Amino acid sequence: MPDLSIKPIAAVPGTEAPRPEGLLVLLVAVVVVAALYLAKAVLIPITLAILLSFVLGPVVGLLRRLRLPKVVAVFFAVLIALAVIVLIGGLIGTQLANLAGDLPQYQATILHKFEAVRDFATDRLRIVMSHFAHLPAGNGHGASQAPAAAPGSDARPPLAVAVQQPSPSAFSLAESILTPILGPIETIGIVIVFAVFFLLQQEDLRDRLIRLFGSQDLHRTTLAIDDAAKRLSRYFLTQTGINAGFGVVIGIGLAVIGVPSPMLWGVLAMLLRFVPYIGSLISALMPVALAAAVDPHWGLAVSTLVLFLFAEGITGQVVEPMLYGRSTGLSPVAVLVVAIFWGWLWGPIGLILSTPLTLCLVVVARHVKRLEFFDVLLGDRPALTPIETFYQRLLAHDPDEVQEQAEQLLQSRSLSAYYDGVALKALSLAANDILRGALTPHQVERLRGDLKTLVDELDSWDDVDPPDRLSAQAAAVSGVERPERLVANEPAPALDVGGTEGDDHAAEPRPRPIALCVSGRGPLDDIGSAMLAQLLSKHGFDVRTVDHDTTSRANIAALEVTGIAVLCVSYLEILGHPPNLRYLLRRLRHRLPQVPLLVGLWPAEDDFLANDEMRRMMGADGYASSLREMVIQAVEIVRRHELERRVEVESRPSVSEAARK
Repeated sequence: MPDLSIKPIAAVPGTEAPRPEGLLVLLVAVVVVAALYLAKAVLIPITLAILLSFVLGPVVGLLRRLRLPKVVAVFFAVLIALAVIVLIGGLIGTQLANLAGDLPQYQATILHKFEAVRDFATDRLRIVMSHFAHLPAGNGHGASQAPAAAPGSDARPPLAVAVQQPSPSAFSLAESILTPILGPIETIGIVIVFAVFFLLQQEDLRDRLIRLFGSQDLHRTTLAIDDAAKRLSRYFLTQTGINAGFGVVIGIGLAVIGVPSPMLWGVLAMLLRFVPYIGSLISALMPVALAAAVDPHWGLAVSTLVLFLFAEGITGQVVEPMLYGRSTGLSPVAVLVVAIFWGWLWGPIGLILSTPLTLCLVVVARHVKRLEFFDVLLGDRPALTPIETFYQRLLAHDPDEVQEQAEQLLQSRSLSAYYDGVALKALSLAANDILRGALTPHQVERLRGDLKTLVDELDSWDDVDPPDRLSAQAAAVSGVERPERLVANEPAPALDVGGTEGDDHAAEPRPRPIALCVSGRGPLDDIGSAMLAQLLSKHGFDVRTVDHDTTSRANIAALEVTGIAVLCVSYLEILGHPPNLRYLLRRLRHRLPQVPLLVGLWPAEDDFLANDEMRRMMGADGYASSLREMVIQAVEIVRRHELERRVEVESRPSVSEAARK
């Protein structure tokens, strides 16, 4: 039984007081948000121009490859973009004008359906309320009627008053007409001018950014800028193509169904789908309402809604994952949060720009250490490493998630690789917390129980590498060939336990070699020993496991040592010069002088294994810093012993030769 009464060597440190650096960061964040809100009239056109330059960058590159000068290529690319913008604006204006002229025809249908819905809701409400109170008969309008005038009263009808507005002047009339038009035209003009500037000065602007932010690390800064540019260009081009296809499908579908102005709703569906998650829903509201106004029944509205749901389902669940991979690089929750944030700052334009702006920020944060928290908060990469996730799930007492993670990782690695790369490193974190007193004895016992359950559940997994990883494995450790079970997916055992040629008992299989696994004195050393025993049993050994108390000075004389082929000592945490390990090895060597002795340190300090004097003082036959290496050494020791035994048997004269002599 491991010693759980280890006194903490250091108390858990108290909570630190807030530092001035944190307050400074908070102040900078408030200033940046305020600047974004107050300067949105200037920043929105510039941001749109930057994003437009990312979209047109590949087009300019294509034209440059056609031997066009840079100025001409930029001019043609911007001219194409301007033509598309004017075409979309003209199409929307024409369709809206036609729809406005037809709306009076749908007024009667709209009123009829509104009254039907109102009457239905009123009847249902009256039925529900009748269960709680007795409602009086009548239509309920008597209370709202005004009392009749008394006979003979001097009541006079009120005088009608008409307010006439003065006729608007030509200047005010022109202003009311041109103001809504000149605003978007002005914004488009600023965006086009800045986009031309950014495309012409692309290399110069990149050099200035490198000089300003990363001249000391040109490689990292250049990689960050190129990564952001490629991601944004690919995202915008792909998203524009997907949304255009979505708009075409919606337009054609609405035309087939019979909804008026299908081109208008197709264009709006394409534009609104740039708004993450809710854009398609918003684009479906108006055509569904129009379909309800056109058709006296509800069939057209239902068909329109089904069309949007089907198109969005295919686009979002099939097309986008095929083109993007699994994700754009942002977590789904982050997309919603930043959409609300940018929508609050910049309105509808902020909704459209939220995803590309956040994607750019996350890409830069992956290369800039001080901005790494943006990647953690907004990116889609796992926030914790597999080791940290393993230990966190153990602390949360969630063994099912620990086992689920293990089974997922075992799809791409062997059992020993999982133990070495994840489980033992997580056990090291737990051992450190136990030593500093961060875990209570109850938590330690619960953690030990979960770990034992995990090891038992993973016993059905064989210790083999998946086929696609075999070619990447090293062929030897310290010049020793690996056993077959570690390098090939074969059901045959790693050790040959059959008979030998020339042996009188060749027909009878020999018993499997016995390995004795001894755990250290730490509270989690027996878990590492259990993992080692499980792996050894999968490679041809019969395994016995004993705890540290069994090998104490008082109990080691009673230790059963019959038939043991190799001794394996497992220690999870070694600090400094461990006298307990040295004396343990001395007792084991005295008790089993002829048995090979291996020591596994999980994980071992590099300077400890590299210290020849320390290794000589310990007196073991081999040292390993991983379970896989320990298994390899144990198998090789037994094979070497079997080879020596076979040579000795073959060198002895047979019975017939002895009779002849």
